[in-house]
Amino acid sequence: MDFQHRAGGKTGSGGVASSSESNRDRRERLRQLALETIDINKDPYFMKNHLGSYECKLCLTLHNNEGSYLAHTQGKKHQTNLARRAAKEAKEAPAQPAPAKVKVEVRKFVKIGRPGYKVTKQRDPETGQQSLLFQIDYPEVAEGIGPRHRFMSAYEQRIEPPDRRWQYLLMAAEPYETIAFKVPSREIDKAESRFWTHWNRETKQFFLQFHFKMEKALLPPGPPPPAGMKRPPPLMSAPRPQNESMPPPPGGMVLPPGAPGTPQMPSQMAMPPMPMRPPPPEVLAAGNN
Repeated sequence: MDFQHRAGGKTGSGGVASSSESNRDRRERLRQLALETIDINKDPYFMKNHLGSYECKLCLTLHNNEGSYLAHTQGKKHQTNLARRAAKEAKEAPAQPAPAKVKVEVRKFVKIGRPGYKVTKQRDPETGQQSLLFQIDYPEVAEGIGPRHRFMSAYEQRIEPPDRRWQYLLMAAEPYETIAFKVPSREIDKAESRFWTHWNRETKQFFLQFHFKMEKALLPPGPPPPAGMKRPPPLMSAPRPQNESMPPPPGGMVLPPGAPGTPQMPSQMAMPPMPMRPPPPEVLAAGNN
């Protein structure tokens, strides 16, 4: 038999598969894939009837074996019905209430007044930095409560008109009222040895100390002049030059000429006499008559 001119054929091949063979091969591949990924016993739409065949309760289809049913589940009809059933159930399902948020119990205390305090101003002898030491007494502090503190800008408070030259240091511990200290609005040195706090649980005292940063470094004093050399006099005590004009007298008083301090004006220069022109002849004739 000559296969040379057969459409889609080649000598030694099996020829082109028909459409039925292609569909059968596709269903077999889908069945093998479904067997590997789907557990048929957990499928809610799978049912075996009394005749020994298998039915799909979702699509109302009949299948001769499990492979046919598994191939059906991977088809377009079954997938479309699954999406339609999911949308219907989501629409008919009642609105689920939002899960309740975990509420944090707020501890309420009755304020008993302001605590006692002591403020000490200090200066570091080595660096010259200014510092403030605060000692706050909390003898009736609540159990398990520790003092807290923070710095507040002048624009956050509503007690006084805001002033950029000041800031506030707040300290709080229940059940005492929150107190604030008004300190200069300068940069705070946050170094470990320059800013520290301590809470003494036995004496119920809270300590806080911080240092201000130096705005300008202090220049060390210059070495003393050698022996026998004198320092020049200060510029402020320099004698006034003699030719310098004196300030005007008070009250607008006019000084006599030649007095010291009056400006000497140069003498006026003598001007030569101007030549006289002779009168015109008409004037001379009128005078003779």
